[in-house]
Amino acid sequence: MDNPGLMSASPVETPTAPSPPWRDALKVYLEPATLRMLALGFSAGLPLLLVLGTLSFRLREAGIDRTTIGYLSWVGLAYGFKWVWAPLVDRLPLPPLTTLLGRRRGWLLLAQCMVIAGLIGMALNDPRLGLTPLIWCALLVAFGSATQDIALDAFRIESAEARKQAALAAAYQTGYRLAMIWAGAGVLWVAAWAEVAPAAAVTGAAAYQNGAWKTAYLVMAASMAVGVLTVLLSPEPLPRALPKPKNAAEWLRSVLIEPFADFIRRYRWQAVLILSLIAIYRISDVVMGIMANPFYVDMGFTKDEVATVSKIYGVIMTLAGAFVGGVLSMRLGVMRVLMLGAVLSAGSNLLFAWLATRGHDLTALIAVVSADNLAGGIASAAFIAYLSSLTNISYSATQYALFSSLMLLLPKFIAGYSGAFVDAYGYSTFFTSTAVLGLPVLVLVALASRLTTTTSPPDRQ
Repeated sequence: MDNPGLMSASPVETPTAPSPPWRDALKVYLEPATLRMLALGFSAGLPLLLVLGTLSFRLREAGIDRTTIGYLSWVGLAYGFKWVWAPLVDRLPLPPLTTLLGRRRGWLLLAQCMVIAGLIGMALNDPRLGLTPLIWCALLVAFGSATQDIALDAFRIESAEARKQAALAAAYQTGYRLAMIWAGAGVLWVAAWAEVAPAAAVTGAAAYQNGAWKTAYLVMAASMAVGVLTVLLSPEPLPRALPKPKNAAEWLRSVLIEPFADFIRRYRWQAVLILSLIAIYRISDVVMGIMANPFYVDMGFTKDEVATVSKIYGVIMTLAGAFVGGVLSMRLGVMRVLMLGAVLSAGSNLLFAWLATRGHDLTALIAVVSADNLAGGIASAAFIAYLSSLTNISYSATQYALFSSLMLLLPKFIAGYSGAFVDAYGYSTFFTSTAVLGLPVLVLVALASRLTTTTSPPDRQ
């Protein structure tokens, strides 16, 4: 998702080890493993908005009510439950794909094929004629995307030694963000370009042209070729020597139980606090995000306007925020930047409440989107660094899937009621309420920070 590579120090890296020259440090960004992660990050970032934010824009333009759009966001719960099948992705072979490509690449290719099939299905279905087929296709995209995330996190962690993980993470984050621009702003541009006649003068469902959205989603499905080709042309990470189980019960224990037991053993009672923080850290952003695109439609912003603001201002500020968050995390410590990100993320939602009083004000939209993306970039960089520092490389896929699933599970569930809340109380009250949801996060970050002063983070094992 964002900057998954600021790891805790490995046993071979000590604070007294000499730092490499700047030229050598920068060369890592041109290495094949880093460039591969750029392309795979693009593949990972593409599906998310197409079943959440962009889909909500499409549905609202088609005349679907906000309450229904809110409930349909529960498709994203697939990301919140990926820890359930993560142990299988971590250990289970896929004949013949594992034989031909290896375990990580085999799962990656299968997941990408599911995403492509689901996007094609979403392209071919008109939501005005019935939502059920579209929902099933969106579920396929979400399940395939979540599976790709599981395999890709493990692929990334296993593709290079600890000292190069930050570079891989930065490349992954850049690719992921570029894909989100393409799946957010790009798809709106394609849909606007594919319209038979300008629809700017028409509002509501009459402005909806399914043929334009069909073209846009087919283009998105074709864009997954970036990830497919990268998987086919990449080497499989060196397989780790895994103990051979004596029986089925032992295999199930090593696959399903041990990754979670390892985390509990390492943190004991502190695990409750850590998991609670992970579960709600992004709650303000996620709950608000479901209604952002319906809000733009209801405020009268066109696809071209939203796409332009998202691409030009959104990407610049997001990447700036991620860079600032990464630098501050290294200089000030991850926990301090976690607190800063939590404050900024909740505060930026109050700007949307202000924007709701402005109507169709493009200048105000630019300012709010810029501030929101800057805050999100800072928060994400610190948060994913924190998640990665908790991971034991022996169970990389399963444990990282657990953390990233918890990050979305509760927020996505609450977000399902966002449309009904807006219908009942309006946008301004909704955005203010999402900011209030961020207050418990500040308490948990403060408590977690006290723990880190007495216990050092675990070494990457």
